[in-house]
Amino acid sequence: MRRPFARVLAFAAAAALVPLSPPAFAAADSVVIGGFPVDISQSPWTVALASRDRFGGTRAGQFCGGVAVDRSTVLTAAHCMSTAALGVPPEEVRDLKVIVDRTDLLSSQGKEIPVSTTWVNPRYNSSTNAGDFAVLTLASPLPARSVIGMAVAGDPAYTPGTAATVYGWGDISGGGNYAHSLRAAHIQVLRDAVCQQAYPGDAEGKYTPASMLCAGDPKGGHDACQGDSGGPLIAKGRLVGLVSWGTGCGWAGSPGVYTRVSEVVKTLGGGG
Repeated sequence: MRRPFARVLAFAAAAALVPLSPPAFAAADSVVIGGFPVDISQSPWTVALASRDRFGGTRAGQFCGGVAVDRSTVLTAAHCMSTAALGVPPEEVRDLKVIVDRTDLLSSQGKEIPVSTTWVNPRYNSSTNAGDFAVLTLASPLPARSVIGMAVAGDPAYTPGTAATVYGWGDISGGGNYAHSLRAAHIQVLRDAVCQQAYPGDAEGKYTPASMLCAGDPKGGHDACQGDSGGPLIAKGRLVGLVSWGTGCGWAGSPGVYTRVSEVVKTLGGGG
């Protein structure tokens, strides 16, 4: 089951580091399964969350993804900031950073910016995965070009059938094969009924349309995976989802479930 925590956890184990969260719930179990390499210049708002202290230096400490929605604000998944995933509360992570403008995690490209504060949605429910988002405030601002707008409720980008792209440095096979360089996969926004049928509320999880977004490839083969949690789902040039959870990676009949960004906007009381 590719739950948010399961993804982070699986990643941590692969990096042979400190105890991670349980299997990350993150969006689709693999680093953009069925994806292709992209340069960070094509998606400068895609960032990597990192802590070498907690996850070692094999992948520059990367353990989740994120997306810049303001020059000093990054969104990610709430489960990425959980004690289960980090081993300690986020405020106790001594070197929590956001890696920006870097395609290859092991290169010297871009910057590593310290996170000054973290805010985890108090309504996040780790049992149902509802409200799976957190807000990170950066110690120094990003360039304006590194920010992407959020799609508010009613935006046509949420229309089923809309082409979308998910980005990340996660597992690319579903078997613990993590990418060093940024990858992306083309998928599409799916009808809520598809995820409601796949996740009716049993052991596989419960899909809630009000706060979640269903996306993937109806035939399977393209998805997010462990290590991609918190990363962006983009449609029509706007942020529509954050990688959250799902079953397996790229499995037919088990699409990825994303945090619906219009609900994030509503919760934070902002515009898009």
